[in-house]
Amino acid sequence: MRTMNRWEQPFRGATTLQEQINRVFGDMVGRTAEESNLTPWAPAVDIYETEHELVVKADLPDVNPQDLDIHVENNILTIRGERKFENEVKEENYLRVERAYGSFSRSFSLANSVNSEAIKADYQNGVLTLSIPKREEAKPKQIKVNVGKPALAVAAGSR
Repeated sequence: MRTMNRWEQPFRGATTLQEQINRVFGDMVGRTAEESNLTPWAPAVDIYETEHELVVKADLPDVNPQDLDIHVENNILTIRGERKFENEVKEENYLRVERAYGSFSRSFSLANSVNSEAIKADYQNGVLTLSIPKREEAKPKQIKVNVGKPALAVAAGSR
């Protein structure tokens, strides 16, 4: 009589090893993020265009407007600033720190069609809004179309 051996998946141990590796790397990544409260950060930015201007909106909660440096050089718009860690609460009282703190810098190339000399900045509810007007020559122009008579015939008939 033959004995029956239980068939084991050949890669059963590898699955366990893969799970262990994932867990170890996941723990390390999670621990690093939780322990580092001064992680460099880049605020989220939306940029859109209207008929007359380019608008840049940056989320800057808890950033003091006096800590912002906004400038344009060689058609590069740069927004710099810093979100400072709150010293009002003792460090040992924190249960979790997920928000990033410290200095940030974001830079964006501007088209030649904007007037970087006339940028307006507004800061409300933690959102910085930059309005960058377009140059007059870059704004769309409406061209009237004559209907009925060809433009040359009108010009010739007026002599």
